[in-house]
Amino acid sequence: MIGVLALQGGVIEHVRMLERCGKKAIEVRAKDDLKKVNALILPGGESTTLFKLMKRQGLDTEIKKRAKKGMPVFGTCAGMIVLAKEIIDNREQGLGLIDISVKRNDYGRQVDSFEEEIDVRDIGKVNAVFIRAPIVKSCGKDVEVLARQNKNPILLKQNNILVASFHPELTDDKRVHELFLKMNSII
Repeated sequence: MIGVLALQGGVIEHVRMLERCGKKAIEVRAKDDLKKVNALILPGGESTTLFKLMKRQGLDTEIKKRAKKGMPVFGTCAGMIVLAKEIIDNREQGLGLIDISVKRNDYGRQVDSFEEEIDVRDIGKVNAVFIRAPIVKSCGKDVEVLARQNKNPILLKQNNILVASFHPELTDDKRVHELFLKMNSII
């Protein structure tokens, strides 16, 4: 069973995309919900709010514990920020599950949102939606960059963790979600 962290943000879009991939998804709001899943998606939204709500529910430590034991986790936009090792110019620190440094909203404000076709390794051309997206400023040697926008890494993988600075759930293309499912033998 695949969970979508349902504290805030683009939850339903990820649930629908997983259903399009032929997978059942549940919304994760508490530790008991997390116990029912073998993979988790952290959606876009507002990272500071996600951190606060995760801590309140005790989900931050549980997600970190489960991911370190191998649970596949996919974070999009704010989810990427939450999973990062370092968040530049922010008092919150990420869960440290992927060795990247990110800067929040570095693509600009809401009015600066855009869509662009990108090339994803092993998939091909994908339409990417960027909304107040974070920019990866650096990544560790064990992090694989699967796609870039200009020179910026925007889709990255380290072991069982996948992150995207864009929103694949806001398109009709399910291949990025399928990549997550395949890389973790869920499909």
